[in-house]
This record gives sequence, structure tokens and C-alpha cells, in this order.
Amino acid sequence: MSVFAQDLDLRYSWVSNASRSWLAGVKAGLSDDDILSGAAAARSMEMKREVLASGKAVRYEMSIVQGSQTRWYDISVDIDRDDDGEACGVIGTSFDITDQKRREETLKTLLRELSHRSKNLLAIIQSLASQTARHSLTVPEFLVRFRGRIQSLSYSQDIVTDADWRGADLESLVTTQVERYAPDGMDQIEFRPIGVYLSPTASLHVGLALHELAVNAASYGSLSVPGGRVTIGAHVEKVGDEATLVVVWQERGGPRVRPERDARFGTSTLERIVPNAVGGEARLEYLPEGIRYTLTIPEAQFEVMPSPRAS
Repeated sequence: MSVFAQDLDLRYSWVSNASRSWLAGVKAGLSDDDILSGAAAARSMEMKREVLASGKAVRYEMSIVQGSQTRWYDISVDIDRDDDGEACGVIGTSFDITDQKRREETLKTLLRELSHRSKNLLAIIQSLASQTARHSLTVPEFLVRFRGRIQSLSYSQDIVTDADWRGADLESLVTTQVERYAPDGMDQIEFRPIGVYLSPTASLHVGLALHELAVNAASYGSLSVPGGRVTIGAHVEKVGDEATLVVVWQERGGPRVRPERDARFGTSTLERIVPNAVGGEARLEYLPEGIRYTLTIPEAQFEVMPSPRAS
């Protein structure tokens, strides 16, 4: 904190502890017009004239460019009186609040980001509610399916939040969304890990796709019978200058798949909602040996994690 005094003409009489502040270059006889830029000088002089005119203290914040940085100061100014009680100028303090201002800006940015993500999540929930209602025959059926989908979003959201909103790795999504539907756990799931991080948007939607596939497999597919297996593969393909992540779900060892589709199985989610949300493409195939689902995700929605170097 710096302390200063100015006379009735608002020329500095003395300054204490001015090192590294905007008052560092002040000498007796100088005014704010001599040490500050136009806007800052005008504001400072205006506030101090108000103190002289009203006799009441004022407090204000002022930003000042110092070198390549903008620094903020909390300034308090009061009337200065002589031994006879007559006004002889102003006396004030200046406190550097730059770090506080930066924290406030960071908090505002985080709140804006939180608001944006919350709106996106609500839009996803609204879409899921609409799709679930359209393909549910009864209210109890709607509630069961909708609760499952909301729970799936919740699991994926937990992973994203734990990663400081960076996103989620594909292996965590597979373990979280699929393992609980397999009677023998991950022993029934063959997953070939790949070092990729999905964006928050892609994380929620890929998690939702895995949930739909797992629920169907546990009810009618390869996870509904002993010995059934699911293979989940992922690899990155180069298409021109663009990289694309390809995720493939393949069921084997389950009941023979019928070629006709059940509209209540999450085909809308798998074929429209998920690929549209990530800007990719999807293909759902009803093969005799088991359902195959292929989802392509553009480079903007994932990042390849660096491989650990061998020691």
C-alpha cells in the first residue's frame, strides 16, 4: 500500500512506499496530469476535486498500464486538514488489487463456461426426453429408459468433471458404461485401449451410445447369455489432412440377430443424436452373428494422448 498527500492545487507534497506502484515516479510538485495517461489522469483529478468540493472521502478503482501489463489499484482519498482544521489538500492510499481482479476475471470466465455447458447438458436431456417418449409405449417404460439414459449422462459427466472439464478418456467411458451390464464384468468385454481423450461434448454422447448398446446387449444380445462377448475397438484413421477416430462395437456369441429393427432400441440416439452431436457419422448393422455399431469422430472432438516413453 502506498500513501500520498497533495495540496489544494492537487500537486503532490509527498509519497510513502511508492516502490513498484504507479506512484513510483512521483516527485514533489507533480500532478496526476504529469504521471498518468489522459483517461486515468482525468478520472483521478475528477475524484480528488470532488473530495475538495464536498469534504467527503471517496474510494475508486483505477487501471493503469505499466509496461506490458495492466494493473489495478484501489484508491481511497480523504480531505487533509491543517492544525486549524482548514482544508489544505487531500491525503490518500493506493492498494494494488491486480491479483484480485485477475481472480475475479477467472471466476467470471469459469461461470460463463459453466453456464454454457449447463445449457448444452439441458439441451441433451430435452432431446433424450423427446426421443424416449416417442418410442415408449407406457409411462413406466418411459421412466425406466429415461432414468437409465440420465444415469449414463451422470456417469460420463463425473469423468469429465474429475478431469477438470478437459474431457474423458475412452477406456474410462467403456469401463463405466459397459462393465455393469456384463454378468461377468470386463471378462465378457474385449477392449483394445487407445490413448485418446474425447472432448466434453463427445464424452457425454459416446458414453450415451455405449449405454444404449450395453443395455440392448444385456437384454437381447451377446451379454444376455453365458459365453457372449462384445469387442470394442478404436483406431485413428487419416483422411487427407484430417484425423478421424473410429470406434467399433461388435457383438458375438449371443442370440441370432433378427434383421428387423425394434424402434424402442435406441436407434435414434445411435444413428442421429450421437453422430450429429460430435459432427461425425454412424452405422448400425444387424449382422447374424451380432450387432455392429461404427461411429466416426472428427479430429476436433478428440486429442491423441502422447505415448509414454520407454525408460
